[in-house]
Amino acid sequence: MTIVVLDGYALNPGDLSWERLEALGELTVYDRTPCGKTVERSRGAGILLTNKTVLDGAVIDALPDVKYIGVLATGYNVVDVDAARGRGIVVTNVPAYAAPSVAQAAFALLLELTNRAGHHDATVHQGRWTDSPDFCYWDYPLVELSGLTMGIVGFGSIGGAVAKIAQVFGMKVLCNTYPPQRAGGVKFVDLETLFRESDVVSLHCPLTDDTERLVNASRLALMKRTAFVINTGRGGLVDERALADALNDGRIASAAVDVLSTEPPKSDNPLLTAKNCIITPHIAWATRASRSRLMKTAVENVKAFLAGTPVNVVS
Repeated sequence: MTIVVLDGYALNPGDLSWERLEALGELTVYDRTPCGKTVERSRGAGILLTNKTVLDGAVIDALPDVKYIGVLATGYNVVDVDAARGRGIVVTNVPAYAAPSVAQAAFALLLELTNRAGHHDATVHQGRWTDSPDFCYWDYPLVELSGLTMGIVGFGSIGGAVAKIAQVFGMKVLCNTYPPQRAGGVKFVDLETLFRESDVVSLHCPLTDDTERLVNASRLALMKRTAFVINTGRGGLVDERALADALNDGRIASAAVDVLSTEPPKSDNPLLTAKNCIITPHIAWATRASRSRLMKTAVENVKAFLAGTPVNVVS
């Protein structure tokens, strides 16, 4: 069967191999696919793999040969699942592959907010410590995590991993959703209580109609003025204008985000110029270990489909 990967570069910029996928069919891999080229490049394929290339209803209707769509990510909102289901197309995703890496990234962002290591390193290399009259200096409040409260929105594999790390740092942990089994030391509260009582709010829930702009002006108003917001989930979970206003007005201390509502961001995104806001370019998932797990599961998903026993089906 013909297999087309529409945007393989993010998963494999050259440090992984497509060999295992190539063994399953006639494979074509595109690094990136502009939206106007999606149908042209997909025509004739029985199996399509996409990361962020949008496969909406019109595209799906234009591709009568497609039998399977594999999303090279956990979130699958780039595919019109209803349209695929109506055509009998199997759609799969890759769940949980990035949990250790994203949890690590969440704390990398948090530690940058609390210690500002990057900023102080830059000032040292600019000569400021050499010229300092004192043996040390700091430009931001240095914050100890022990004893603070971490509020986790979403308690899947990533949220659970974040909770464990937070507890190692000596943090109290609140969460607003119950896991299949209660986690030791985690207190479950409603969302408003979580925002009101947390020193750090970290987002790990999927983007749905119910969670879109979950972080909004009213919830930000509940937070402590010393609190931090961390977003390694989806950009759409945050009302970016409201968060920028809260930062610029000093209503919360800082924010650090790895995701934005539009990626790459538009130049007028308010968070790009907001005070005390650290932004990384959607890289929390992108360690080689994480991408290797993603590649392995994506291939296993295709193999299972070809064997007639599809797994990780979301359609």
